[in-house]
This record gives sequence, structure tokens and C-alpha cells, in this order.
Amino acid sequence: MSAHSDFIAGLPKAELHLHIEGTLEPEMMFALAERNGLTLPYASVDALRAAYDFGNLQDFLDLYYQGTDVLRQRRDFYDLTMAYLERARAQNVLHAEIFFDPQAHTRRGVDFADIVEGIDVALRDGAESLGISSRLILCFLRDLDVDDAMATLQAALPYLDRIAGVGLDSAEIGNPPEKFENVFDRARELGLVTVAHAGEEGPADYVRGALDALHVARIDHGNRSLDDDALVRRLAASGVPLTLCPLSNLRLGVIKDLKDHPLKRMLDRGLVVTVNSDDPAYFGGYINENFAAIADALDLDRGDLARLAKNSFKASLLNDSEKAGHFARIDAYAGG
Repeated sequence: MSAHSDFIAGLPKAELHLHIEGTLEPEMMFALAERNGLTLPYASVDALRAAYDFGNLQDFLDLYYQGTDVLRQRRDFYDLTMAYLERARAQNVLHAEIFFDPQAHTRRGVDFADIVEGIDVALRDGAESLGISSRLILCFLRDLDVDDAMATLQAALPYLDRIAGVGLDSAEIGNPPEKFENVFDRARELGLVTVAHAGEEGPADYVRGALDALHVARIDHGNRSLDDDALVRRLAASGVPLTLCPLSNLRLGVIKDLKDHPLKRMLDRGLVVTVNSDDPAYFGGYINENFAAIADALDLDRGDLARLAKNSFKASLLNDSEKAGHFARIDAYAGG
């Protein structure tokens, strides 16, 4: 147990880098498979959990997309989302900005409306019953072609009152941000905020491309930014946040040891960085486990942890008044 576990448990926080499909715990995967008349290629929950042992992003993605196959109907997306919200609220997450991958479902014949409506109703119910606010971000799969992304954006048009932004995820290498420039231009014309995964396995140039071609408000991951001093200075001056995911980086081999994680160096360089869980069912921990692991590995103190919590709200899509309220809660909790 971390020396700061109790402090982290009570710390108000937001989560900004969370793939809802990545919260599919093995127990729920089996339950949804049974509901939908599917047979998983695993003998038990334990056998499935043992398969969550991968050495790189592609190995993870192969299992991840296999898992999404059990999501077939509106009720499945509702149950998945509500289960995450309950876990998050138990860890004192007060606001969550949630990614979803419609292309991973529509190409299997799932109706776009069932995906969005299932997630959205759960988010509304979570706000009412749990007091957790949220925003929904549609991600394009970057290893698919641009026409597929544009068609997905077109399919989202009837639901833009429920979608706050668009993002870019999946296999990074060989799929630079510039590939999606026209899609992101159209998304911004529609009033959507843009974010993108960059610099996880891809180079620092992908971070620069996300800034210049996609005009993103946030960089998801961004670890490789530190390879380029000019880019670091630009990120510090602009205040563009980076949504870091420590346990994800460890499990996917982006880093070999949490002691090598760039979070503290980024803080020291004046970057706005946040802690998130990415795909917690697969990576061994939700947000508090990520906070605790990185606090121990990098010898963070309570001031650092409170700063990270404030950054999570600062980097969010909440309005200034809402952010100020959360800053005050953190100050009251952490002692100013």
C-alpha cells in the first residue's frame, strides 16, 4: 500500500483519459457474452484475466477488440458505462471525460444510436445518482482510413448534443495526426473540441502534428514530448495539457519501470500533466491505483498530488466557474 493511499482516496479528482471499452472487466465480459449468446475462447474468468499479459500496444489492441465483441446492444453499453462510473465515484472522481470508439462497434453491425444512447443514458443517470459530471468524446481509430472516420463523424451528427469532442486513438505508429487533418477541421466547424493520442509509441513529431494539423486542446499521453526541448517549451508556454497514464505505460512497455516515467520531469518543466487510468480493466488499476503507483515510484508529496488533481480539473472541458469550485474543494481537503 502506498504511503499516500488514504490521502489519494479522499482527493477530489477528474479523469480525462479513459476508454469506456477499456473498463470491460473479465466478469462483465463473460456476463455480456452469456447475455448475447456468445462463447468466449477462455475457460474461465481467471483464464481470461491471465490473457491480459501483453508486451506492446498491438498485442493489447488485439485482445481489446476481441473483448468489444460482447458489446452488442444498448443495454450492454449502459451497463458498461454505469459500472465504470460507480467505480470512479468510489475513488472520488467528480468529473469524467470518456472516450468511446464507435468504429469498433459499427463495423460489427451495432447501430450507432445504440452505442451513444446506451452510454449517454448512463452518464445522465450517473450525474443524478452519483453526482459525477461527464463529457463524451468520440475517438476515430487511426489505423482505419480517413473516409471511414469522416463517415463516422457524419453518423454522429444527430447526437452532437451529447458529444463534446473528438479524439484519435488506436495503433499510432505509421498513422500520423496529419492523416486526419480534414476530419478534425470538419469536427471543429461543428463546434467539437479536438484531442488526440500522440507521443505514446510515436515520436515527438506526432505531438507537434497533433498541435499543428489537428489544433488539439489536449495531448493524450505525450510521453515522447520530452525528446524535443523546443516542443516542451511550446507546451509549457501554451499550457496544452497532457493526459498521462502511468500503469498503461508500464503494461504496454512504453517504460520499463515506473521510476522512469516522465511525469515528474514534465511537472518540473512547467507542463500541465494529469494522471489517468486509460484502459483500467486491462492495465491493473483505476485512477487511485495510478496515483498511488506513480506517487511511490517518483517520490511525490501531497503538494504534488494536489497539483495533479487541480490539473485534472484545469485541463477538463468544464467551465471556469465549475473548475473554481473543484479547486476550492481540493484546497479545503489538502490544506490550501
